[in-house]
Amino acid sequence: MSNVRIRFKGYAPERMKSGEIRHRVRVKGNVKKRMVIPVGPDDPTFTAHYHAAREGKKLEGAISKKPMDGSLDELCSEYLAFLQAQVEADRASMLTLKQRRQLLTAACDVKAPEGDRMGSLDRDMPKAAILHILDSWGSKTGAADNCRKALSAMYRWAIDRDRLTINPVLGIGRLHKSRGGAVPWKAEDLRKFVDRHPPGTTAYVWLVLTMFTGARRGDLAILGRQHETRHNGMIWLEWQPGKKGSAPMAVPMAPQLREATRAMTVQGPTFLLSAYGKPYASPDALGRKVEEWTTQAGLERRSSHGIRKALGTLLGELGCSELQIMSILAHTNPTTSSIYTKGAERRRMAASAMEVLEGVSLW
Repeated sequence: MSNVRIRFKGYAPERMKSGEIRHRVRVKGNVKKRMVIPVGPDDPTFTAHYHAAREGKKLEGAISKKPMDGSLDELCSEYLAFLQAQVEADRASMLTLKQRRQLLTAACDVKAPEGDRMGSLDRDMPKAAILHILDSWGSKTGAADNCRKALSAMYRWAIDRDRLTINPVLGIGRLHKSRGGAVPWKAEDLRKFVDRHPPGTTAYVWLVLTMFTGARRGDLAILGRQHETRHNGMIWLEWQPGKKGSAPMAVPMAPQLREATRAMTVQGPTFLLSAYGKPYASPDALGRKVEEWTTQAGLERRSSHGIRKALGTLLGELGCSELQIMSILAHTNPTTSSIYTKGAERRRMAASAMEVLEGVSLW
């Protein structure tokens, strides 16, 4: 049992008087609360039950017994177990595992037209069955597209290992029609936000941290004093972004950011702390709080990513190169950063051209 405890933090199996093992998992952030899960580490659904319990949740709709041979349930369990091993080997992101576990569990729990769970059906599904799963998301087309990606990744994994020959997701196009992505913040938005959330509030620290690091939401939730380093008398923030394929980050800590973080009465392992003085449980939890803060400030559809877009545009207009923008926003592909430099360059060239035209008489 000791090896299992090391591998699965918070897992505390208990041997009952009957000789049976009761599988208990301590809820993350609450040393007194433990949840009982129906299966042990030898079961293919254990990791799904374990991670749900760590978040204080019960895995709804999950099969406590071993999935039927050849079923979609079994394929999902095998794939998630593989992905879990990849995370432990630092070859995949925990955020990816968490999202795909949620999406694939939801896909398996969809009711078939005949009333059975889709997870209990044969894994070698026709395209019509996949479309039925995606249609179950209704108006949540963004979530449906994420589910489509998760299913396709799982089927590719199975084909690579000669477990299946056909990916039924191939040929199914995107369902979500983009509305242009995150809305970039304007100077007026920043002023409204600060008027509602002045210095000394966690919301203000979030704003300054986002502006002066360009970090994604997942990284904002974990950044703290442990990421501070000192080089040539200057304090830097250094971290490895959670998004797969991102370059390591190292940015000087702006005076405004130092002042904002040091002004907080309650200090903890991360710069951003919840109302209970603890780090946010997940990027999604922080995202929900940001939505609350922006709503309180009278702003709609404003997010961390919108500040990243505004920062990229500002850096481009100030004449920063693609490489400089890449270093701030953790881009690894120059094409992404060129969006900001090309837009700014076009504006500078247009202004220069207009100066030439000022001396031209057309009539």
